[in-house]
Amino acid sequence: MVPPAPPPNPVPVAYRATLPAVPDWLNKGDNAWQMVSATLVGLQSVPGLVILYGSIVKRKWAVNSAFMALYAFAAVIICWVTWAYNMSFGDKLLPFWGKAGPALGQKFLIKQAILPETTQFYKDHTTVETPTATPLYPMASMVWFQGVFAAITLILLAGSVLGRMNFRAWMMFVPLWLTCSYTVGAFSLWGGGFLFHWGVMDYSGGYVIHLSSGIAGLTTAFWVGPRLTEDREGDPPNNVLLMLAGAGLLWMGWAGFNGGDPYTANIDSSMAVLNTNICAATSLLVWTWLDVFFFGKPSVIGAVQGMITGLVSITPAAGLVQGWAAIVMGILSGSIPWFTMMIVHRRWRWTPLQMIDDTLGVFHTHAVAGYLGGILTGVFAEPELCALFLPVTNSRGGVYGGSGGVQILKQLAGGAFIIGWNVVVTSVVCVVIGLVVPLRMPEEQLLIGDDAVHGEEAYAL
Repeated sequence: MVPPAPPPNPVPVAYRATLPAVPDWLNKGDNAWQMVSATLVGLQSVPGLVILYGSIVKRKWAVNSAFMALYAFAAVIICWVTWAYNMSFGDKLLPFWGKAGPALGQKFLIKQAILPETTQFYKDHTTVETPTATPLYPMASMVWFQGVFAAITLILLAGSVLGRMNFRAWMMFVPLWLTCSYTVGAFSLWGGGFLFHWGVMDYSGGYVIHLSSGIAGLTTAFWVGPRLTEDREGDPPNNVLLMLAGAGLLWMGWAGFNGGDPYTANIDSSMAVLNTNICAATSLLVWTWLDVFFFGKPSVIGAVQGMITGLVSITPAAGLVQGWAAIVMGILSGSIPWFTMMIVHRRWRWTPLQMIDDTLGVFHTHAVAGYLGGILTGVFAEPELCALFLPVTNSRGGVYGGSGGVQILKQLAGGAFIIGWNVVVTSVVCVVIGLVVPLRMPEEQLLIGDDAVHGEEAYAL
């Protein structure tokens, strides 16, 4: 008698754990969301900021501005996998720096992701408080996700020096600043460095990305020097509609920026995405209302700046605060950076900011908004949401009592470290590059623009 055939396996082939490409630790949903999140962040840069930069500047600088962003993205990715990833998320070399090493080999990239220095101990230094972070997908997904974060940081920084930085100097600046500055912030706050274990909160890069790019951008602008007077005076965008297209890609891509940082597709990720959009929308409205009230006209550029400050401000808090707090943060991020940019910088002639030509106001939209968001995170971080994400147990914001007051001080100190490090290291990088090639374009290129620098123009009319 022929035995009956075994019942068909109800699990689709792609989901059977016995396949060599599907190890037991792999969670396909988490892996899919992480790769999608990374690609959304990549789209913020290419084409998002490429379009935004190429459209928001004068026509003579459209190609150069877009190309600075495009070049930085490619250069960072190669530096990242060659040495910088492990300086940011590998084994500890110093309390604020990891050991350099490649992230290219098959054995490294297909194993389960792990951030080796993230084990959090209690004060006795022996009892584990929170175990090492081991997301349920391969290292390749982690390397790609963190790589696009590093890339967008350099592109944001570029916004401060558009329209006059020597492209050869920019080619040198990108790997040097990535190595000497970005990796320090990333390891200190995310990779298991001293700020991570002290409990400084930076959910998705308010300090690591935005505060650092804003401060480094302002510092680089100081060393490079200002644009020509004719480029600084009356500099309308060359294409407002394309500028809005780039800004829209930036906004929608932020779902991956903040939604991917729990390293899993969980409930905290959902909170982060919703809070991101609440704060950005509120900030855009507030900035526009202020423009109408004080200047009589709603500005499209102002709306974009308000959108950006809202996105930046919520980034360190995205998955740690409630929706009402996101609205409060949006009100503050739409008004405080507006005040520093539109009043302090542009109207108060005695301010030191008048001495530095920050092309796109990156200091205000990223440094001011990022530090503001970090401080407000220390105020509004909700204990239950903190427990879903942070390694230090019983963390909370100031409004929730207990240790919340101390958290505000931690946020202030963490931001101060990022500011100090970036001012010093960025200055050193600029001085070293200046010994090899001029930081600033020659005068004849400044007068002509894209055609002189690249032999190409944005609009062949």
